[in-house]
Amino acid sequence: MAAGAAEAAVAAVEEVGSAGQFEELLRLKAKLKVLTNKASVMLFMKGNKQEAKCGFSKQILEILNSTGVEYETFDILEDEEVRQGLKAYSNWPTYPQLYVKGELVGGLDIVKELKENGELLPILRGEN
Repeated sequence: MAAGAAEAAVAAVEEVGSAGQFEELLRLKAKLKVLTNKASVMLFMKGNKQEAKCGFSKQILEILNSTGVEYETFDILEDEEVRQGLKAYSNWPTYPQLYVKGELVGGLDIVKELKENGELLPILRGEN
């Protein structure tokens, strides 16, 4: 490893705080990657398919249910680590968050726009 790269690696670990915290961030990133890929279409929301716990989550459920596409949900209210970590992982600060094949599609406003434009169903089916 070149001296500059070694210094950068040390600085990155120090910036995080400690090697232990760095390992914890790597573990969380791996966990989030697994969760976002748990199903072909994965929705992170407040509540679940049976009971939305906020109006935005309820609206996105209605849209997804209207498509007939199978999807899974994850209740972010049940896991604070995922709730906070996913915001950083996705660089998206709000919920709900919709993922297709592990890639962020967006939140409610984007999903609404995609539906209105006729683009949502092909995206959900992985045809894009």
